[in-house]
Amino acid sequence: MPADLAIDATRPLVIVDVDEVLALFVQGFERYLAENGYEMRLEKFALFSNIFEPGATEHLEVATGKALFDAFFAGGHELIPPAPGAAEALAALSGQASVVVLTNAPGHAAEERGRWLERHGMAYPMMINDGRKGPAIAALAARTSGPAAFVDDILYHLDSCAEAAPSVRRFQTVADERLRPLAPTSPDHPRVDGWPQLRAAIEAAIL
Repeated sequence: MPADLAIDATRPLVIVDVDEVLALFVQGFERYLAENGYEMRLEKFALFSNIFEPGATEHLEVATGKALFDAFFAGGHELIPPAPGAAEALAALSGQASVVVLTNAPGHAAEERGRWLERHGMAYPMMINDGRKGPAIAALAARTSGPAAFVDDILYHLDSCAEAAPSVRRFQTVADERLRPLAPTSPDHPRVDGWPQLRAAIEAAIL
């Protein structure tokens, strides 16, 4: 964990994912795929199973999808729109809490991701993670005496948080309205779609 990550030891802490939380990642990736002769069909909540060549009945090989994913992360961030209301909600929350962005973006995309966050008014301390996020969340939460909350769209990251840092309040959100019906949910993690509603839920939980 970066030693210089700015966390106030006495304030509440809000830890947020980027893709499909702060960013409409799939919309941006969809545009990138179209520019490169592929198409996204939103049939599952599984990114690489939704990438097709036009007219194909079988999705691309996962290895090909991952190569496109890595290339997109290296230079396609300008295609990604921000999630509606995200910047405004974080600005309000940051008045009372520390905010940290926890993302599983590839390491080579860290600078590009940081520039994207700054460009869209969300220049908060950022940590690049690899794998399940629970251990990183536990380490971040240990740096404050205040309560903490974690927001992600992926259940296994929320499950990992519950295991490694059970005192951290967890919220699932899915920014892209088209993906919401496809995303699995769990009674263990409140699902709150839309940043105005999510901001209110976080405030009620930890502020």
